[in-house]
Amino acid sequence: RQRQMCLRDWSAHANKFPAQLSGGQQQRVAIARALCMDPIAMLFDEPTSALDPEMINEVLDVMVELANEGMTMMVVTHEMGFARKVANRVIFMDEGKIVEDSPKEEFFANPSSDRAKDFLAKILH
Repeated sequence: RQRQMCLRDWSAHANKFPAQLSGGQQQRVAIARALCMDPIAMLFDEPTSALDPEMINEVLDVMVELANEGMTMMVVTHEMGFARKVANRVIFMDEGKIVEDSPKEEFFANPSSDRAKDFLAKILH
């Protein structure tokens, strides 16, 4: 399935340079290239941070599909709706230190630290 995802819909972009692709297309191509190596896990560091708001969902949809297929992923993100949807565990960090490490249900329903409570109150409207 991952191989199909890797090859799906990218023939039109096969000969393009990164500068010829949108930010969302660049991210999806990078994910597709990584999937072609049949990884057991994938690491993402703020995959949507440099994207136009209209492109964010395209990249998140690909990542949700990966999660639904059982791909192990470690994702650094401020996209809390996405994290709530696909995470098993949430590690919340502040100033380079782990503040919380808990199952997602516990983190979103009842965070134990004041810092996480404050962050979630500001991020989740």
